Formats: sequence, structure tokens, C-alpha cells
Amino acid sequence: MEEMQTAERKANLGDAGTAVKEGIVRSLKGINEIEAEIVSLARNTVGDALRTTGDVAAEGLSVATNIMKGAVQATEEVGTGLIMGTKSVAKGIIMGVSDVGGDLVTAAGQTTRGAVQAASEVGADVAMVARRTVDGVLEATKEVGGNVEQVAETAVVGAIEAASAIGKTATRSVTEILVGVASGAKEVLGSILPQPGRPSGGAVAEGGAKEKKARAE
Repeated sequence: MEEMQTAERKANLGDAGTAVKEGIVRSLKGINEIEAEIVSLARNTVGDALRTTGDVAAEGLSVATNIMKGAVQATEEVGTGLIMGTKSVAKGIIMGVSDVGGDLVTAAGQTTRGAVQAASEVGADVAMVARRTVDGVLEATKEVGGNVEQVAETAVVGAIEAASAIGKTATRSVTEILVGVASGAKEVLGSILPQPGRPSGGAVAEGGAKEKKARAE
């Protein structure tokens, strides 16, 4: 009798595990479909907007920024999906710019700037939004055959520049989460981030000028 009850319990646990597994699979499939829809929406919106203006170079920057900000605000209003949404929108923006022959490198920087600014405005996790936005930008760049290294560098620098306008805490958190994403960005970041014990560029230049003057005298 006891052995039968044990067998039944194991069977029930097995059924429960199967049910959870199937439920998760359905949910993940649903999430993938939602992400694909968001990518498509952002891509088509960017493409249509740039085709309408007829000036991809001039309008691409503002379009990318406005769409990214709108996406962050929308997900904040809904109260969920911010991290997932920002990656999908960023991916759609880059693909939309690519569709009309726009500059992916420039669009990447503007997209990450817009995401960080918008995240700060709504009180979201700036660092996580920055990371997911960069992920979306790079994923799209790979799919359209763009220069991943250049795009990564510009995207990372754009995010950190936007964070530096918010404050030291935001700058630090965004920098830490994006470390290693773009090796080519390290030199550029050196000119953005303050270095302990190192005088600013202006101070160095001034010191050099004084030294030259002293030698001349």
C-alpha cells in the first residue's frame, strides 16, 4: 500500500514537472513573438520616418532618440518589460536605419544616449537599460552585416557620455556593466572618465606651456 502511494506521488511530481516545463516553453515562445513584434514596429517606424523626411543623415539622430525615449516611457507606463523592450526597440532602430542606407555607427551612439536619458527620466535602472540597449544594437548590426567593432565602440561611448550628464553614480554603474563590450572604446573612455591623480588635459597643457617658457628664459 505504502509503495503504491509513493509511486503515485512520484507520478504526480512528474506530471507537475512536465506541466511547468510546457508552461515555460509556451511563455518563452510568447515572449519571442512579442520581441519580434517590437523589433518590427521599431524598424518600420524608423524606416517610414526617415523615408518621409528624405534626409537620413540629418533626421536619423533625432528619430532614434525620440523612438528610444518613447519606448522606455511606454514600458514604464505598462509597468513591466522595460529591459526586454529596450533591447528589442534598439535592435529595430538599427535595422530600420540600415533599411534606408543610414549610418549605423552614428545611429548606435544616438540610440544608447536616448535610452540612458529616458531611463534616467523615468527612474529606471540606467545601467541595465544601457546594457540591454547595447545588446540590441549589436545583435542588429551582426544581422545586417555592419561593422560590429565600430558600432560597439560608439554605442558604449554614447551610453557613458549620457550617463556622465546624469551624475557620477550613473557613470560608474553604466561603465562597469559595459566593461569589455567594446575593446576599442577604452581609449575614448579614458578621455571621458576622470582619472584619480591625473591632471586634466587643460592642466597638462598649461604645465607644459609654463615649462617651455621657463626654459626659454
